[in-house]
Amino acid sequence: MYNAGLILEGGGMRGAYTAGVLDYFLDNDIEFSSCYGVSAGAGHCCSYVSKQKKRAITVSVSYLENKEYASMHSLIKTGDYFGAKFIYKKIPNELNKFDHDTFNSYKGKFYASVTNCITGKAEYLLVKDSRKDMAKIVASSSLPLLARVIMIGGKPYLDGGVSDSVPLVQSEKDGNAKNVVILTRNAGYRKEANKFADVLKLKYRKYPELIKAMKRRHIMYNSEMDYIEEQEEKGNVFVIRPTEKMDIGRLEKNKEKLLALYEAGYKDAAECGEKMLEYLEK
Repeated sequence: MYNAGLILEGGGMRGAYTAGVLDYFLDNDIEFSSCYGVSAGAGHCCSYVSKQKKRAITVSVSYLENKEYASMHSLIKTGDYFGAKFIYKKIPNELNKFDHDTFNSYKGKFYASVTNCITGKAEYLLVKDSRKDMAKIVASSSLPLLARVIMIGGKPYLDGGVSDSVPLVQSEKDGNAKNVVILTRNAGYRKEANKFADVLKLKYRKYPELIKAMKRRHIMYNSEMDYIEEQEEKGNVFVIRPTEKMDIGRLEKNKEKLLALYEAGYKDAAECGEKMLEYLEK
């Protein structure tokens, strides 16, 4: 296990890329002492920590036509576009069983990044027990407008990407001098201002700080990308990102595209694997 941080960006279905990278890590017994998962990154990190190769991508593409998995039907019926009951209960308990024992024996620390709706700030919730702490993963992946607010300890939470899309700085604050960052966007990508500001105001009017965070998300994200690129150039962080341009959206349902993105993630990780190990062992 490397004494280093692993930071996983979200991106909805673009997380298929992350799944490919993580499976390369599993094939080569590459483990990190700290993992920080954001949104879909937190979900895929679960299968990485439980050491279940190909589970993440299999789950991602096997139920695309099932309206309980991801659909407007699910959003209208349950309040979640990505059906929480189906994804976090039926799949891991019945359809593609999750290895809770292996997950819970992980010697490192796994944090799910979430956004506190009251403060509008990021929190990094330690996930120790995959059964007891599953709400933290759900909260990290609860996209604004597409998911219900998740209550944990009496506090309301939503998607971690709203307040800290790529928590490299948090990993550094926690003492990780070495960090590997997996991004789901090509080099140079920057976000634009949220186009749904008025809808967000109406939907989350009782959470004014959350609205502020969502309005300035593009500023936060772009600042984080600037910092990551600066640190990457200095050799202080190792970044794995898509090298090929992929036309894949957050809610992508094209199975062939998702499988191709997974393969691209595995390929990119394999091609830079030796350099990454040199960085970690330096």
